Amino acid sequence: MGNSTVMAAMRAQTRPVIRPGQRIRVLVVDDSVVIRRLVTQILGEDPVLEVVGSAANGLIALQKIPQVNPDVITLDVEMPEMNGLEALREIRRQYTQVRVIMFSTLTERGASTTLDALLLGADDYVTKASNVGSLDRSLLKLREELVPKIKQFFSLEQTPALPQLALGQTAPAQRLVSRTPTFAPPKQRKVVAIGISTGGPNALAEIIPMFPADFSVPIVMVQHMPPMFTQLLAQRLNAKSKIGVEEASEGSLLEAGKVLIAPGNYHMRLKRDGEQVRVTLDQESPENSCRPAVDVLFRSVNDVFGGATVAAVLTGMGQDGLRGVEQLKAEGAYIIAQDEASSVVWGMPGAIVDSGLADSVLDLKAVVPDILRQIG
Repeated sequence: MGNSTVMAAMRAQTRPVIRPGQRIRVLVVDDSVVIRRLVTQILGEDPVLEVVGSAANGLIALQKIPQVNPDVITLDVEMPEMNGLEALREIRRQYTQVRVIMFSTLTERGASTTLDALLLGADDYVTKASNVGSLDRSLLKLREELVPKIKQFFSLEQTPALPQLALGQTAPAQRLVSRTPTFAPPKQRKVVAIGISTGGPNALAEIIPMFPADFSVPIVMVQHMPPMFTQLLAQRLNAKSKIGVEEASEGSLLEAGKVLIAPGNYHMRLKRDGEQVRVTLDQESPENSCRPAVDVLFRSVNDVFGGATVAAVLTGMGQDGLRGVEQLKAEGAYIIAQDEASSVVWGMPGAIVDSGLADSVLDLKAVVPDILRQIG
């Protein structure tokens, strides 16, 4: 396991509990005075969040960290003296428990740098508002994207009598830490479907190279990311993997040993074309506030392959994938959920486990070996 993956796992196992009266401490790092003010204003409106400092570049940020002791750092990429990637390397070396959310631009260069940051150990990212018009719209976009992404790394305690739950998770009847996989497929498995979100690029860089060159079924995947990000992610995974990885396009053919990633801002569905199966893309309404959505893909996989599916729900915020897994499970599909300890955020896989739908609950590094056993 790479160093950034190890650090992500360490942080995942020690999610702080925020009790009534406590607040999540945030350090805002950006060379733009306007952005610093906007972020400070937005976070200051939330009773759970507190901006404890700001910095105009990475060098100043590193000097301030021991002074203000932040739980979370929002980190711009392009800054003078010390940029975001340089600062991130030092933060990960010196302050492994601090969460880092990168600020990215919706450009190819911004997407590429953001992927670099995620692979270096950044926990998540938000895209900077660009050409959104009014100040009110800029504030709304920041509020909708940044606040939930900060809170996802913490458990918010409401009252002493209630269990401590991470945001986006439902109260479990009995939470499972791990479950030993079994080898009892009722039918031949013909496809692997993966749903993943926060922490995904790092996790995928760990597991996709584990698939052998002669892997015998196609893989379809939703990773929550905007346009350009998914294309660059596919290119990077393809360069380091034995199997092919592509961003899907309209009409893409499912082939053994090839991964198709849903493009940003498009739902991906499957349809039969004679003896073949192809991809269709659309921009219908988001589901679970996502487009692409895991649920959309999983329902479509169920329509085409039913119980001949192995579905894996990995690290991510929220519950996207839960409804699709319910349908797949009813048809006899084999369901894998990543365990809490190795997830950056245990929202999506946690929802599967809490609903009793997982056939196996596994550390990230055990996911591909389990898939290979199920495929046979």
